[in-house]
Amino acid sequence: MPSVSAHVAATLSSHVSHVFGVMGNGNAYFLDALERQSGVAYCAMRHEGGAVVAADAYYRASGRLAAATATYGAGFTNTLTALAEAVQAHIPLILVVGDEPTSGPRPWDVDQISLAAAVGARTYTVGRADAAATTAIAVEHALTYRVPTVIAIPYDVATREAGPVPQAPEPVLPSPLAPAGPFAEAAVDAAAAALAAAQRPVLVAGRGAWLSGAGAALGALADATGALTASTALGRGVFPDARYDLGVTGGFGAEGAMELIRSADVALVVGASLNQFTMRFGSLFAPGTTVIQVDVAPAASHPHVGAYLRGDARLVSEALLERVRAIGAAPSGWRESVGVDAARAHHTGDGLAPDGRLDPRTAAARLAELLPSDRVVVSDGGHFIGWANMYWPVASPDRMIMVGTAYQSIGLGWPSVAGAALAHPESTIVLTTGDGGGLMALSDLESAVRVAGGRGLAVVWNDAAYGAEVNLYGLKGLAQEPMRIPEVDFAALGRAAGAEGVVVRTPEDLDALREWTARPAAERPFLVLDLRISGAVVAPYQEEIIRVNS
Repeated sequence: MPSVSAHVAATLSSHVSHVFGVMGNGNAYFLDALERQSGVAYCAMRHEGGAVVAADAYYRASGRLAAATATYGAGFTNTLTALAEAVQAHIPLILVVGDEPTSGPRPWDVDQISLAAAVGARTYTVGRADAAATTAIAVEHALTYRVPTVIAIPYDVATREAGPVPQAPEPVLPSPLAPAGPFAEAAVDAAAAALAAAQRPVLVAGRGAWLSGAGAALGALADATGALTASTALGRGVFPDARYDLGVTGGFGAEGAMELIRSADVALVVGASLNQFTMRFGSLFAPGTTVIQVDVAPAASHPHVGAYLRGDARLVSEALLERVRAIGAAPSGWRESVGVDAARAHHTGDGLAPDGRLDPRTAAARLAELLPSDRVVVSDGGHFIGWANMYWPVASPDRMIMVGTAYQSIGLGWPSVAGAALAHPESTIVLTTGDGGGLMALSDLESAVRVAGGRGLAVVWNDAAYGAEVNLYGLKGLAQEPMRIPEVDFAALGRAAGAEGVVVRTPEDLDALREWTARPAAERPFLVLDLRISGAVVAPYQEEIIRVNS
């Protein structure tokens, strides 16, 4: 007879195709049952936190649910930072874990339900009579509330017979929120009138616009109003026409592009939370700009918002487009009158910085020329985070994966590669990481190399320091010794894990990437580029933070 573990595995396999994990005695029977399921692939990771990160990255890159698994106790507590990041970023995923037996906790058990709740994740504990149903409920909860959800299998329940496995029901999810009722209709009419009358309109899209499929409607709305476009860091590539796109808003944006946005008279912001970084700490828009926000949150998320339309990004954008066309207003002509290419250009650096180390701006610009166009960029957290966002365009938001930024974490980069690689099996996966975060996540270097293989490469911005801390606190006079890292040879670490490793000290050393991309993916290993960059070159977004904190 199938066991409780088999019920969980069979039901879960109806909803996910990939499970990432680390085996222990708390999830051994679940993994055994999973191996016997067709249509689901298991990817071994080397750290339990990395398993959750990989499932997180898989969802961000594909839009499809994935699962992670870990044992109880120390295996579960290792997942907490990654769980917190997924909660903060509203990423649905399933984490299957072992748990204390029903007879009570053992000396090494901890209150896992309370720990999960503390970071915002709900736990569903399965039993002998309800394992399949509870698993289905957990899946529906994760997808409905867009949150990581834990399925706990008590240690003494895992092998109990549970009878035939019932057919898994399809999750029932909420319908997209449409703007309905007289107040909503009047708000849409007013917003459309403001856009139609604008002389310098700007449309800004975030990740919510991508998730709702609003890109086509927003592109048509930009054409109808003659608006310039821009996006948040997580919304890059939403707009179909790049000719009039100013790039990323906030500290990742070019100064000329941000000046154009600040000169707008009407700004429509769709599917973006308008956090402090997107808003340049309140200075993105001028005081006279009419800011209209579209989102599903209960209320506007920034005090500079003058009008708020609550609803699904696609549905509201389509309604606005219909109203603007009905008004019959002509495009403003503003976007054709400004030099978009010049406005969104970034400084390309000086080759080498005064200290003789590589200028990261030069390296970033050169990499933009050399990286494969089919790239999916996965980013760790740290000072370097601006370089990829400023210099490396991507085709769509699902090709810029930033795991860690929601929770302000570092050390989640290497395992992100595995999730993105399985989500985009046809693309080149490019990791951008620092030496601090790279060392913290080193356990899953092997996972990245094994899973991505010749379709993957890592760019390590190696300044022998925790650069963000040096820039912010070192400049305040705090002792810098705790902020420094002995220079680590990441090229050698890569080679030890089966990758090809190259130390990059000059722009010419980056030609190794040209040679690597010239080879067929099946005939090359994973590539680690160890960039020995100067810590004296501060990213513009970091300079913005320094100004605010001074």
